[in-house]
Amino acid sequence: MDFKLSDSQEAIRDAVTRICKTFKDDYWLQLDRKGGFPIDFFKAMAADGWLGVCIPEEYGGSGLGITEAAIMMRAVAESGGGMAAASSIHVNVFGLHPVVTFANAEQKRRMLPPVAKGEVRSCFAVTEPNVGLNTTQLKTRAVRQGDAYRVNGHKVWISTAQVAEKIMILARTTPLDEVRKPTEGLSLFYTDMDRKAIDIHEIDKMGRKAIDSNELFITDWDIPARDLIGEEGRGFHYILHGMNAERVLLAAEAVGLGSLALARGATYAKDRNVFNRPIGQNQAIQHPLARNWMELQAAWLMTMQAAWQYDTGQDAGAGANAAKYLAAEAGYSACETAIMTHGGYGYAKEFHVERYLREILVPRIAPISPQLILCYIAERVLGLPKSY
Repeated sequence: MDFKLSDSQEAIRDAVTRICKTFKDDYWLQLDRKGGFPIDFFKAMAADGWLGVCIPEEYGGSGLGITEAAIMMRAVAESGGGMAAASSIHVNVFGLHPVVTFANAEQKRRMLPPVAKGEVRSCFAVTEPNVGLNTTQLKTRAVRQGDAYRVNGHKVWISTAQVAEKIMILARTTPLDEVRKPTEGLSLFYTDMDRKAIDIHEIDKMGRKAIDSNELFITDWDIPARDLIGEEGRGFHYILHGMNAERVLLAAEAVGLGSLALARGATYAKDRNVFNRPIGQNQAIQHPLARNWMELQAAWLMTMQAAWQYDTGQDAGAGANAAKYLAAEAGYSACETAIMTHGGYGYAKEFHVERYLREILVPRIAPISPQLILCYIAERVLGLPKSY
């Protein structure tokens, strides 16, 4: 058993870190204050081919696994960009996985190269206002009409919809009362964003201002039938396959942001002198930081195990969910500790750690709550009765 990164994996981390270092703290601070998609960062990552890290080489990507993508996304978050940087490329990195796995050859040739080259930005539309995590109850309907599906519905918390050229959307093609199981009758599409049929409203939110979150109102939107991914009615299965990958990547991002916060906290503790001694000499400062380090290390090991399970074709459900839970909790604790270590300065934007705390709430909340992960582990791993 070897826990060391391979030479190629270390090269990935180092190369991504070099790109990220050109985007200083002030770049992310200004975006956090004013908003606006980090297009310069997106283009820089695209120019070196990192958006296609998981896309097969024959379609312009690198053909690497979720393990390498997780190493990359940790480096992105840890660089100083946090969740703003990670979220700007997150969907391009993982979101097209259903296309890679389940699309036909023509769709792959048409859909994947523009993503790998960074020529298009994509968003992922599943969540609905009155459904939450009960995905089988989605109300958005897609009705086949000749060579197109007419879509009507309502989606919420859709990131980057303001700037995306493409959208992956899950909609019900067979009414719930006409299927054998609730997981049937949902279909997945990857298609052009039609802004004439989709009314997009940005949500004013707590953090990650550089990455827009939106509510979508869809009226009589005709999606070409050729943009249906896989079989009609199998969309829920397809997104579940991709969601384990997303959980792994979010875990890596949370570890990266938590590690960034920890480094800032430790540096400040060494430099800040009170009562003629560095505050880092006090155990009340030392111990929380040391605990954060251990928690983040444990979360990273869980993340790497889940990524390995996914890449080797094993059942990664429990591992991916556990990694996301542990990383988000460890990241949150590290970000909170960084602020407390800075004292009053931690509340000031110029020291950046307050931004980290606001941003770490993203992987803690989305795409699944920590409570439902606990339910999943209780039921699927420990064999306890289903509680919901």
